[in-house]
Amino acid sequence: MNTVQNKTVSKAETKTFPVSKTDAEWRSELNDMEYYILRKAGTEYSFTSDLLENNEKGTYVCAGCGTKLFRSETKFKSGTGWPSFYQEIEGNVEFDVDYKIGYPRTEEHCANCGGHLGHVFEDGPKPTGKRHCINGAALDFIPDSSY
Repeated sequence: MNTVQNKTVSKAETKTFPVSKTDAEWRSELNDMEYYILRKAGTEYSFTSDLLENNEKGTYVCAGCGTKLFRSETKFKSGTGWPSFYQEIEGNVEFDVDYKIGYPRTEEHCANCGGHLGHVFEDGPKPTGKRHCINGAALDFIPDSSY
């Protein structure tokens, strides 16, 4: 974490990612909710994502750049209102610490474009014990039949 003029800045806000675009480019390519979540670290309302009840086999990818983030086999019902996964696709998600609500949480972002995805908690199922609580608007879903 860095502090700039009394503002805490995450690594995702200062790092250069393989997919790097201007704010204007992101605004033109993402819808309002995707931009708010991916580029401004926002959160969608719980139980609003179309992906919450998706049970198809496939891959969840970053809505900003298409990077493969989670497989459907690792998705589970957490009851929290956001799509939840117990394991990310290794190397495609990066982690940072977020203090935005007054205490530390592990923030997740896309390793390719830096887009904010959500947070990971230590209350998930086996085998990892992790709950990756992800904003549905940060994801697109690609069914296995599309590959």
